[in-house]
Order: sequence, then C-alpha cells, then structure tokens
Amino acid sequence: MSQFINKKFSRRQFVLGASSVLASSALPWPLTSMANVEPRPMSVLRGNNFVLDINYQSVNFTGKQRTATTINGSLPAPTLRWKEGERVKIKVNNHLADDSSIHWHGMILPTDMDGVPGLSFAGIKPGESYEYEFDVKQSGTYWYHSHSGFQEQTGVYGAIVIDPAEPDPVAYDRDYVVILSDWTDEDPSDVYAKLKKQSHYYNRQERTLTDLWSEVKEKGAAQTWQDRGMWNEMRMSDRDISDVNGTTYTFLINGHTPDQQWTGLFNKGEKVRLRFINAAAMTLFDVRIPGVKMTVVASDGQNIEPVTIDDFRIGVAETYDVIVEPEADVAHAIFAQAIDRTGFACGVLSTDAALTAELPELDPTPILTMDDMGMSHDPEQMAMMDHGSGEMDHSMHMNMAAMAMGSGKAGFGSNKEVIHQPTEFGAHVDMRVDQPQYKMDDPGIGLRDHQQRYGRKVLSYADLYNLYPTADRREPGREIELHLTGNMARYMWSINGVKYAESEPLILKFGERVRFTLINDTMMNHPMHLHGMWSDLETGNAEHIPRKHTVIVQPGAKVSYLVTVDARGRWAYHCHLMYHMLAMFREVRVV
Repeated sequence: MSQFINKKFSRRQFVLGASSVLASSALPWPLTSMANVEPRPMSVLRGNNFVLDINYQSVNFTGKQRTATTINGSLPAPTLRWKEGERVKIKVNNHLADDSSIHWHGMILPTDMDGVPGLSFAGIKPGESYEYEFDVKQSGTYWYHSHSGFQEQTGVYGAIVIDPAEPDPVAYDRDYVVILSDWTDEDPSDVYAKLKKQSHYYNRQERTLTDLWSEVKEKGAAQTWQDRGMWNEMRMSDRDISDVNGTTYTFLINGHTPDQQWTGLFNKGEKVRLRFINAAAMTLFDVRIPGVKMTVVASDGQNIEPVTIDDFRIGVAETYDVIVEPEADVAHAIFAQAIDRTGFACGVLSTDAALTAELPELDPTPILTMDDMGMSHDPEQMAMMDHGSGEMDHSMHMNMAAMAMGSGKAGFGSNKEVIHQPTEFGAHVDMRVDQPQYKMDDPGIGLRDHQQRYGRKVLSYADLYNLYPTADRREPGREIELHLTGNMARYMWSINGVKYAESEPLILKFGERVRFTLINDTMMNHPMHLHGMWSDLETGNAEHIPRKHTVIVQPGAKVSYLVTVDARGRWAYHCHLMYHMLAMFREVRVV
C-alpha cells in the first residue's frame, strides 16, 4: 500500500476521474498491441509547430486493464508551451475509429480554429488530419480537449501554458501544471444510459435511519418532520450533489491516483507556481494544501490582484494559478476532494521524494438546504407547489451580497424582473426560481462555514479583481436572460426549457456589449462556458472586472457577465458537465 494511504479511507475513496472505456470489440486492433500507460512526468512540447496523434491506449488505474483515448500516448496529453504574440501550427492526426476534434479551451481565436464539430468545422474523420493555425493573443494557463462524443472523459485532454510577451507580473522560481480529472472503468455511454434510467444511480449517500435520528436530536422532531416533508413533497433529495461520483470514479492528479504518488519537487526557499486545471468530466473539486497558504494570482488564465486563501473550489473547465511557499524538509499534500466528498485526488510537494505526506480527513458531506433551493423554511412557500406536476416555483430571500448587486450598471449585474418563458413549464422542468440572488461572496455548498469552523479562508468570486483596469467600460446595450433548467428525476437538461436539438441560435451583433444573466433553476452547480469571447464577471466592482471563460452558477442562484462581441462566426455555449452538455447547449452566432 502507498505511504499516502490513510486507513480511514478505502481505495475507492481515493480516486478522482471521469474518463471511460471503449469496448474492446469495437477496436480496430487487439488490446495486446497497446502499451500500458504507467504514471510518469507529463511531457512538455515547446515551439511553434506541433503534431498530436489521437489514439487508443491501454491503462490501469483500478487494477483492471481498460482502454483510453489519448494524445501522443499519454494521459493527460502533453503540455503545450507557447509564447504570447507568436503563431502556432498544430497538426492533429485521428487514429480512432470515430470522428475526433480538439478544442482550445479559453483561447481567443478564429471560429474555424475553435474545434467544435458542427459549428467550427466538420470534425476530423478516422484516419484523417486537421491543421490548426492561429496567433496566440494571450498568456496564462489554459487547456485543450476533444469536443467529440465522450473522448474528453476517456483521456483526450491536456494543459496549455502561454508565457507572456512582457515580463510576468507574478514572481516565482518554478511552476507545475496540476491537472485534476476523474476516471471510470465504465463505458461513458453506459454511464449516461444509467443516469437516464435512474438519475441517482451513483448516489450512495442518501439518508438513513441513523441520519434521521441525528437530525431529530439536533433540530427536534417537529422541525425534522417539516424539513423531511418539504423534500419529500418536492420529490427531491438534499444529498443530490453530484450525478456521477466516487462510486465509479477514480480521481487523478496529472494522471496519477493518490497511491501512485504524483510529486512536485522544489528547493528550500522557492516560490512555486501551481497551475490548477479541472479537466474532469463531471467533478467539481475543493482544493487545499494543509498547512500552506495559497495566493491566487490568476483565474482562467487572466492575472488578478493576488488574494491569499486556504481553500478554493474549481469548477469543471476552470483554471486557477496559485503561488505557494512550502516549508522545506516537509512533504505537503495537495488535497482535492470531490464536492460531494465521495473521494479525492492528492499529490505531494516536497524537497525530497522519499518524504511522506500526511493526508487530512475529508470534510463533512454537504447537505442541501432550503436556502440552496431558493426557499426559507417558511411552510407557506409550499403553497406554490403544483402537486399535479410535481413542480415548484421557489422564491428566494436576499442576502447582503444580493443587496449590493443588481443595480443594472456595468459590473453590478441585472436589475430586471425574472421572466420565465412558456417553454419552461411542463414535466421537463421540475423547479423554477422567481427571485434568484447573486452569490458572489458565497463559496458554495460544503465550504460556507470553513472560516468559522476551521479558520480556513475560502475563495469566492467576490475575491476576484482583474489586475488591470476594465478594458470595455461601456454599459450593456441589452440583456439576454437564460434559465438553466431540467428535470433531475428524468435526467433531462435544457436552457429555458428547450434542449439543444430543438433550439434556435442566439444572435449577437458584432461590436455590441451584451449582458448575459444566467438563472439556475436546478439543484446542481453548472459550470457554463462561452467559446470565442471573454465573460466579464459582474461581482460588484466596475473598475477591475474579472475575465473568465467558465463560470459556476450555483443552485437557485443567478450570475451575470458582460460580453464584448468581438468575434464573428458560430460559437458554442454550454454547461461543461459532460452528461449535461448534450442538451444544455446553445449556438451563439455573431453577425
């Protein structure tokens, strides 16, 4: 057993990951012809010309031989190191039996280089190649992945690090890419089929009689009965945090399970830059390095005013750069626990590879409250329940952050009254929020009491201030309100109650400044990603608005961001949770 194994945890709890297996019967050659992927340092490719080969690869993360899809024979794929201001060419060869693609996540580039089949281009056919070529107009930490089928989950993902043309405002002595991901031995199409048949298939944390008794002792019988009655009447579970979790997932750091020990070495007195990338299919991670403060210096590749914290949540597809000054002669655990606490990934920072790191315990399992559902504990709100359809309109109470937001001015969010479209009513939508609140200062479920309980400061979006003044100071010319909708029991996802296959494109006019307001009418966190243009997140500060490419929208909450429409063409806009993306997706067309 690994020196990292804490006897309080099982091997299954160790794991993080969300890639999937391809049935061996579908492969064009036998498994015996493939070499096994052993944990090894990620390769780094530098320069201006690159060749990437997408192929099948045999892997073993759980004691069972499975097949991944990889780039240049490694999982994760090689890190691509570019230089701001230069032009890069990347030839991608598809050796798979299915179409493939590469999307350059967060990159500002021409639409035909974005890599989304059906929008940007036709995709890369089996046995064929595609040449990407574009100018690198930014610096920072980004990543790349397939936008075809479930290939991202089966291993087609890697890091991009772009060195700035000007001197870097962040001082550090060495840096490491830290890619978080989730792996499953199951075929991802089987995972999706199980979710469609039984949405809580992987949830093994439902309430038990012991939980009920503990709640009675804490709240009393009357309050417990009322709370349980509300959840039962809504036909929802307060422990429905993640669709897919450690029941099937093995969680990875840089392609290593915790017992395979990814280690980043440093010398005494060094400042180390850690470039965190969440390349998981379905897992949000809460990250900390026990005993070591982290200074966040970049979010989604963009420099921010440094903020020192102990924990941060990273949504699927987000990136955060942090500076740490770890103590020498001690092994420090990089601990990334899944949002629902069903497992974790971990690695090590150390001056000596022989040193062992002490693992912390998992934080308590988060439990949804009526606040997360957009409700107080007022029984009268139950009168809004449509008992025939099982639907609920949830009214939300305002908190201090919401009172500071919503002025309508650039940087402060929307002041419009929420409007539900006729398409949002019906059996395909089981929840609606009429008065959603901004939660910019709320780190999210499972993290809210960390300062009080543990003395650990947790990052929130309200802590993000762009290092440079806001580039586009215009007020938005118009606002587009989108509701993230679904029926969790039926595992149906949509935007404004309409799935992608039945939707019309969102039309934007080149040169305009638009506000997007997203309202989450579901119980799940949704990391929303707009391709091709920056999302200027409205956190209540107009002078230094942070720029992001992926934004978490919490359950029952709303988020607003401004978009300068400066890229013509057809762009994807979607939830980055893989099994939501198929339907919670829109085309954005700039004319």
